[in-house]
Amino acid sequence: MKLLTATIFALTLAACSKTPVPPTREGAPDNAVRLSLPQVEALPGIKDEQSQPTWAASPDGMSARFGHPGEQPLVSVACRAGVFEVTRHAYAPVGAQALFALVGSEGIMRLPVDATAIPGQRGYLWQGTLAADDPRVKVLGGAYTGTLPGAGKITVSAGAPMREVIAQCRRSAPTAAPEPVAPSSAVD
Repeated sequence: MKLLTATIFALTLAACSKTPVPPTREGAPDNAVRLSLPQVEALPGIKDEQSQPTWAASPDGMSARFGHPGEQPLVSVACRAGVFEVTRHAYAPVGAQALFALVGSEGIMRLPVDATAIPGQRGYLWQGTLAADDPRVKVLGGAYTGTLPGAGKITVSAGAPMREVIAQCRRSAPTAAPEPVAPSSAVD
């Protein structure tokens, strides 16, 4: 009887000394560990919490960058031979394609973008092209909200530098070639 009592007492004591199993979130991995982030560190890429992102034009007026002064741009637009190159400066997986959805004061546009290696940049960024005479270009000149899978949401304000890039690019775009004349309507 003493042995039975001692065994029950030992098992009861062992059951009471185990730590309770922490509750797991549904769909979370079994071995997930929650980490706390330091409160004193600023977010990467933003040194001055009071600065507002703005548009800045290049000296030649053929490109503009939107972002915090002195930091990597959030969005940039460049004109090359009558074609706009729109770059969302956010990491893109190699070979990825998506639609950069822009909803703004000047309309709505869904710009196809690809993961592109940009000279001078590490990794791949999202980049798409748009003809200067495309009527959807006006969305870039106004304020808009853009969303991109994996890059989140970005709110872009309207700016004179961007409107000037649009005007310069449209002026510098090559004019359309005249339509060929059919041989039967040509005069000898």
